[in-house]
Amino acid sequence: QVQVVETGGGLVQAGGSLRLSCTASGGTLSPYSVGWSRQVPGKEREFVAGVSWSGDSTYYTDAMKGRITISRDNAKNTVYLQMSNLKPEDTAVYYCAASATTYYYFSSNYRSWGQGTQVTVSS
Repeated sequence: QVQVVETGGGLVQAGGSLRLSCTASGGTLSPYSVGWSRQVPGKEREFVAGVSWSGDSTYYTDAMKGRITISRDNAKNTVYLQMSNLKPEDTAVYYCAASATTYYYFSSNYRSWGQGTQVTVSS
């Protein structure tokens, strides 16, 4: 599987927006489905979004549906997670992963998560 790097996290006030980026290290993302997950220390990883290799199909967790958009620009070898109307409970480390699966909406198909990027939402 291709290795990935996440960027774009930071500190934002509640109601604010952030755009996270997932790029491939030493390879290309274009043939792969890509997923985003998040994790708070001491809690289980939560799968929040997935996109098919073409970008035509997407999945969102109900907890964030309507506030996040996953998209990809294969020419730039990047997958984005646009987040808006952020809440303090969205504070977590956000990870991306690539998978050769066509089942982009199954979190179990993603195994090699990146190092993550911290998102902190202040109230």
